[in-house]
Amino acid sequence: MDFETIRLEETEGGVWELVLDRPPANALSKTMAHELRVAASNLVTNRAVRAVLVRAEGKVFFGGGDLVEFQDGGAKTPANLHEMTIDFHGALHRLSAMNAPVVGVVNGTAGGAGMSFVASMDLVLAGSSARFTMAYTAAGLTPDGTSSFYLSRVVGLRRATELVLTNRMLSAEEALDWGLVNQVHPDDEVLAAGRGLAAKLAAGPTNAYGGAKRLLLAGASSALAEAMEREAFTIAQQSTHPESVEGIDAFLTKRTPDFRGS
Repeated sequence: MDFETIRLEETEGGVWELVLDRPPANALSKTMAHELRVAASNLVTNRAVRAVLVRAEGKVFFGGGDLVEFQDGGAKTPANLHEMTIDFHGALHRLSAMNAPVVGVVNGTAGGAGMSFVASMDLVLAGSSARFTMAYTAAGLTPDGTSSFYLSRVVGLRRATELVLTNRMLSAEEALDWGLVNQVHPDDEVLAAGRGLAAKLAAGPTNAYGGAKRLLLAGASSALAEAMEREAFTIAQQSTHPESVEGIDAFLTKRTPDFRGS
């Protein structure tokens, strides 16, 4: 299929690569969120897919939401954000629930929605210079991208709270220590390592993998659905609060936000 912001590429042995390709920051727009959901739906329904590798073009893996698009939306921003979040959540939910394992390869920064995406993947390999930050509250926004569900399960509640409230930047090694990623490789070797892992998984029992993934989430699926709905509603409502207006403008004008007057 032809997309504007991503690519979906079939390789050998049943491995498909989902490539984020919206330079320079691979920031999440309404179009990108919709295309991710369409791509994920195609992957889920294609029985030839035995593993999915997620990677990105450029120096930024996934720079979070497109704050310029948010700001330009004006009065339509809450509705736009709600629609975008529902599409993005739909993509992540399909990928996490599908039989085929999802392997992420992170080079560069994963911020905001990008870090949320990382937390939802089955396995993640990071380049040595990769960096991870939640970033939402720095722009006066609340988390989305299923992070309120996955992040605390991956790194623990205390660390998840620290990441959300302080926007601490994790290095690749810190992300490994905290359990956010599975492996760290030199930047010029991580993609090959990810492709090797995806190929190994693609040769395995795909249906059994899917059953195992769903068992690990058993009893939590309703909580995930509730978390996605809460996230979509909350970020949409917060998007027009003075805190968000100030935070987004400060980010775009490269200044320190002043939330005290919000």
